Amino acid sequence: MDKPNVVFYGGDKFEVRPDVYEPAEDTFLLADDLDVHRGERVLELGTGCGLLAILAAKAGAKAVATDINPSALECANKNAVAHGVGDKIDFRLGDLFVPVSGESFDLIIFNPPYLPVAPGEELGGLLDCAWEAGPDGRAVIDRFLSELAGHLTTNGRALFVQSSLADVEKTIRTPKASGFQVEVMAREKLWSEELFLLSCFRSNNR
Repeated sequence: MDKPNVVFYGGDKFEVRPDVYEPAEDTFLLADDLDVHRGERVLELGTGCGLLAILAAKAGAKAVATDINPSALECANKNAVAHGVGDKIDFRLGDLFVPVSGESFDLIIFNPPYLPVAPGEELGGLLDCAWEAGPDGRAVIDRFLSELAGHLTTNGRALFVQSSLADVEKTIRTPKASGFQVEVMAREKLWSEELFLLSCFRSNNR
């Protein structure tokens, strides 16, 4: 196997295998605003190298981290052990909420794929799935939003990233139709798009 890359965040080092999504601006946007309370049950979907789940575990959360890429889970687990939280994160293989069927969480973290890809141009590999999201960039986020309510505790919240390439306005409208409030927590302008960090929670919780 090729030598892993090394990514730093907050002075901490994270190894990233070549076949695992490497943390970038979207990941760091989440990390910078990650508000986790001790004892909370936290779910990270699509954990990649495990950076966000590790930050949550270090803050005292009981974390579950999922990914469809077995190599990502191996990489994340190695990083978790290196950061002293290997026994505080439950790593599970599977797509979106499938590995946590019937479970609810105080905080759900997600950096979803949002890159629009024309039909027939998909590469479809496990690493490619970290950014490919169908013709309109919404193939994954729409599934996530449709299942979100069933996996949040009464006072639970979700924190996730969306791109201007994938109709952010629709992402904000959709949960509101089900009684949720959505707030833009942060945004970052890149050369080809703008990233939005969104917080979603039931309207009667604020």
